[in-house]
Amino acid sequence: MKIYLAPLEGITGFIYRRALFECFGGFDKYFIPFIRPNQKGHFSSREKKDISPENNAGMYAVPQILTNSAEDFLRTAAKLKTYGYGEVNLNLGCPSRTVVTKGRGAGFLAKPEELERFLDEIFEKCPLEISVKTRLGMEDPGQFEKILAIYNRFPMKELIIHPRVQKDFYKNTPNLDVFEQALQESSSPVCYNGDIFTTADYEKFAARFPEVECIMTGRGTLADPALARKLKGGKGADKAELKKFHDRIYAGYCEEMSGDRTILYKMKELWFYLAPIFPDSRKYAKKIRKCEKCRVYEEVVEELFRNESPAC
Repeated sequence: MKIYLAPLEGITGFIYRRALFECFGGFDKYFIPFIRPNQKGHFSSREKKDISPENNAGMYAVPQILTNSAEDFLRTAAKLKTYGYGEVNLNLGCPSRTVVTKGRGAGFLAKPEELERFLDEIFEKCPLEISVKTRLGMEDPGQFEKILAIYNRFPMKELIIHPRVQKDFYKNTPNLDVFEQALQESSSPVCYNGDIFTTADYEKFAARFPEVECIMTGRGTLADPALARKLKGGKGADKAELKKFHDRIYAGYCEEMSGDRTILYKMKELWFYLAPIFPDSRKYAKKIRKCEKCRVYEEVVEELFRNESPAC
């Protein structure tokens, strides 16, 4: 079983990925949150740090591109090749309204003719292998039959399927019936993405789809950073590991960012997902949400780790 880390914008940047890799491991690929090509053709400072070989040393990292312009995709892929990358991922799954309204991410799926022309050009000219991360469509999962027929024309490295439509965002449940049909009909290797939060979730999925050899997890890993290791038969996270993991992320944000408010915004985002791993964390999570100074935050976190143990 191969396990991939999903790219989550604003969360799984290089600081988080580095800490996850060093403290827990378990992933076969680490997908870098999407690069959004700009008119000048330059990487932003955030993107440069995210794709820096130094910040991804030792891991198989795959940059993701979010665009509906073949020219922008190809220009970005060519630059990524100079950084040493051999694979790039196309984002056709982002459900954000600000992305979709511009015809990008899942929004591109509503324009199959344009999408096919786009894919024609990038697969003909791209210097890197291309994988695709997709949803089933915008509103109707029945749209995916036509979309998959388009995908099948191209030599994809992998097709990563999140079997929800855009309007679902992360609600409802993944449409496993459509995923099953896609698994049977796809001409490309298929990776599953969606609602794998625990080993029980994976075992239930694997019982229905024993032929699937690759899964991707994002929110499940945010809630349990040892998830990939556990899915491969390893142990859960202990308190010392979680403390080390937290401290590396916190130190990274303190080094990269300025101002308590900015740093604490990132840490509060982390704890939104991570806090439930401690059964009695509610009062600490509330205190963390109220923190306005890093000094106070540090005291709350020390108290949490001193008094509580993870249930994993």
